[in-house]
Amino acid sequence: MSIWVIFKLLGSLALLMFGMKSMSEALQKMAGPQLRHVLGAMTTNRFTGMLTGMFVTAAVQSSTATTLMTVSFVNAGLLTLLQAISVIMGAHIGTTVTAWIMSLGFSFNITDFVYPAFFLGIILIYMKSRRIIGDFLFGVAFLFLGLGTLKDTGFLLVQDPEANAVISSFFQNFNEATFWNSLFFLLMGTVLTLCVQSSAAIMAITMMLCSTGVLHIDQGIMLVLGENIGTTITANIVAATANVQARRAAFAHFTVNVVGVTWALILLKPFFGMVCQVVGFDPSMSSTTPGFAIKASMVLATFHSAFNITNTVLQIWFVQYIERFVCWVIKPRSVDEEEDFSLHFIQSGIMKTPELSVLEAQKEIRSFSERMQRMFGMVRELLVEKDEQKFAKEFARIEKYEGISDNMEIEIAKYLDQVGDAHLSDETKAKIRAMLREISELESIGDACYNMARTINRKVQSKQDHFTERQYEHIHQMMELTNQSLTQMNALLGGRKEAYDVNRTFNIENEINNYRNQLKSQNINDINNHLYTYAVGTIYMDLINECEKLGDYVVNVVEARMGTRQKGI
Repeated sequence: MSIWVIFKLLGSLALLMFGMKSMSEALQKMAGPQLRHVLGAMTTNRFTGMLTGMFVTAAVQSSTATTLMTVSFVNAGLLTLLQAISVIMGAHIGTTVTAWIMSLGFSFNITDFVYPAFFLGIILIYMKSRRIIGDFLFGVAFLFLGLGTLKDTGFLLVQDPEANAVISSFFQNFNEATFWNSLFFLLMGTVLTLCVQSSAAIMAITMMLCSTGVLHIDQGIMLVLGENIGTTITANIVAATANVQARRAAFAHFTVNVVGVTWALILLKPFFGMVCQVVGFDPSMSSTTPGFAIKASMVLATFHSAFNITNTVLQIWFVQYIERFVCWVIKPRSVDEEEDFSLHFIQSGIMKTPELSVLEAQKEIRSFSERMQRMFGMVRELLVEKDEQKFAKEFARIEKYEGISDNMEIEIAKYLDQVGDAHLSDETKAKIRAMLREISELESIGDACYNMARTINRKVQSKQDHFTERQYEHIHQMMELTNQSLTQMNALLGGRKEAYDVNRTFNIENEINNYRNQLKSQNINDINNHLYTYAVGTIYMDLINECEKLGDYVVNVVEARMGTRQKGI
């Protein structure tokens, strides 16, 4: 067996996977934010959710992308677990389109369309306004080139007597239709899909082996069923670090396919016989029969479609029971996630697109922002805490949050830097620049909170005089204004900027500035009138000034998200 044939086989598989990935990414870029809005809006019940998952997957040509997107939405709280399960079921139907594209590659010489697509694609790539369409054409061209090369190499491999003997002898060991042989090919399909991280690629290999007659069609069917299980493991790996609802959504994906494969195995003979009858294929047909390759690939594509459609139609009625089951299996973690640093929304995964990555980063920034408001709440509690032990515990908690804010800034920035290395649209580049500014300002908010906590701690440790009642009243009023500013910031980061009135933040900021100036003048008069010592007045104004700085950081975050700047600032 020539080593070059093996390399050609592996290279064509790589071309196929790269083409699928490029095509999927380009389609998602073209859909843009509308894809997220459609997925979020059209899931009012199980049937609309199923249709949404089906059409979105058919559009982006990747059930993995749809599933990862759905898990991300559950993780971000945009979809309920019940909605996510129905969307994932629909994705199983949508992904059958890919199998039919693969089947077409065995029906005619698909590489005839590759080079015109490359030529047209490169022209569009150099036209900035049509760059994404060019990327899509390049993805399609690479997909077809990989598929055509894979088919040709497969036939070349079969024609090699030595290679044919080795491959045939391996598969002949499992020719007997026994339970253990069927289980072997089921597990092989699962493991190969898990390793390659692409059910489409394994489907192409299965079609190539069956169409050349090396692999019996019964064995190919078991590989197809195994691929359906293997493709679910990707989402479970990605969701391992996510919150409990996202892990449940990923596990529901696995559960639905395992249940489907179970009933398919029980009814395999009549079900497969019906598929063969529809296609007009005789399983005992020889590989030398004219049209065998086309018929074999069509049987696999038809079986894949029939299985996924039937499985979805059967299980869509039991969505609520699937939800109960996955909730019973996956229990919430006992660890207090808010007290330990971890990124809840940003996940590492294969076939991640810029659109998904930006969404995850935005949700992580929202979580970062909410943490900072909680941290500010701790500072307010620290100010009035009289018990020494509780004070020390609360101060240590604020110190921990300050470390968390530093880590979050670094990790989100690293993630955005990785996303920025990809081929991005100008709109996505602008979003990433804005998010980098947001996390920098949010970390500054954490620093401001920690500075206030240290100021309060310094006052307590030095045993200085207490603040007067009027000072406490002024500090509380200033902190209330600052908290209102933080609340408005979180409302913006958690919603759509089109619905946000930026003047609310600017008005609160002006109020904070005016109040700070008023208290600054009054502080000088109160010290001159000996209402409190200069040292107490200094600590008092340190807290007031730090609140005012925090308000400035909030405005900077709002401006970064809105893409505006306040006049005069």
